[in-house]
Amino acid sequence: MKYLKFVLAIFFASCLQGCSVYNFTGTGKIDAETFQVGFFQNNAELIEPGIDLTFTRELQDLIQNQTNLNLVKNSADLTYEGEIVEYRISPMTATADQRAAQNRLTVRVNVRFTNKKKETDNFEKPFSFFFDYPADQQLTGTTLNNALKEIFERITQEIFNESLAKW
Repeated sequence: MKYLKFVLAIFFASCLQGCSVYNFTGTGKIDAETFQVGFFQNNAELIEPGIDLTFTRELQDLIQNQTNLNLVKNSADLTYEGEIVEYRISPMTATADQRAAQNRLTVRVNVRFTNKKKETDNFEKPFSFFFDYPADQQLTGTTLNNALKEIFERITQEIFNESLAKW
């Protein structure tokens, strides 16, 4: 009986030790303590007011909620910078009388990530996502809010995965 307890104790100890570098957000051990997110200027040809500030805050909130990093204004270990480079509405499907049945909002963000502690992790790349909505609806109010919420959730998660989760 003592032998069985000893084996079980070793088994559980090894299981707990194996989980020490993994957390529930999918990130491994992060060799940084601070991060900063620069303002993501809207440089798209079609301008939707306020999306630049909304996107910047969404990215800050995601990193704060999924890591134990501290948000600072300058001299951070991890820096996120970039700009919104595309905000485009385009028809996707047509009806029999050649009218658009569905439209697509596409947002593309160019991101520059800098890791002062591990420069091999640095990157600059675009991230984009889209939202389809019925062509008989205007892209305003609730439709716009839902579209931007879904698009920004997807893009910020992709940025997080690329920079910290390494997926």
